[in-house]
Amino acid sequence: MDLRREAPPLVVVVCGASGVGKTRAAAALAARYGVPLGEADDIVTALRALTNAEQQPELHYWATHPEAGSWPPTRIADLHFETADALRPAFAAVIADHVEFAAPVVMEGDYLTPELATEHPDRVVAVVLAEPDEARVVANFRSREPLDGEQRIRAQVSVIVGERLAARARRCGALVVATRPWADQVDRLDAVLRTRPGNR
Repeated sequence: MDLRREAPPLVVVVCGASGVGKTRAAAALAARYGVPLGEADDIVTALRALTNAEQQPELHYWATHPEAGSWPPTRIADLHFETADALRPAFAAVIADHVEFAAPVVMEGDYLTPELATEHPDRVVAVVLAEPDEARVVANFRSREPLDGEQRIRAQVSVIVGERLAARARRCGALVVATRPWADQVDRLDAVLRTRPGNR
């Protein structure tokens, strides 16, 4: 089979924990497919601007509970998924709009979850970028945010979030792809997206 002849999904949802390289991977995929890159973080910013803590407590939790930064990593990861689940209807609406109008897009963002692909299995595919190495995530944070220090707790949270995302992906039939090696990352992502179940 010539993999290059397989069409990519209409909507690709790139999931992963903070610091694993989602933005770079999604941008490379969008460029390869010649489609727009959708930033889920922009949707979060807009929703926070239009709501308050009483209306959407999960979206404003960090601003109203600064002590959360000192919580254990597992509890911070729990909060991450509470926020992700609160945002799911907004992301699902955007994805449904792209499906309805056949408008291709590659979406990425910290709060995207693999279950977002389940409502349109023939048009939408979610992929989780997996990076289980805490030291690698620390190095990634240091590279992109050199003034913020080591950020080891944040990296620990990212590893936990990544593990949970991968587990959720396996439960709902989404894809899980290792972030490394980076040199062939976009080729590996492209290959699994083009040969996913139902695309043969």
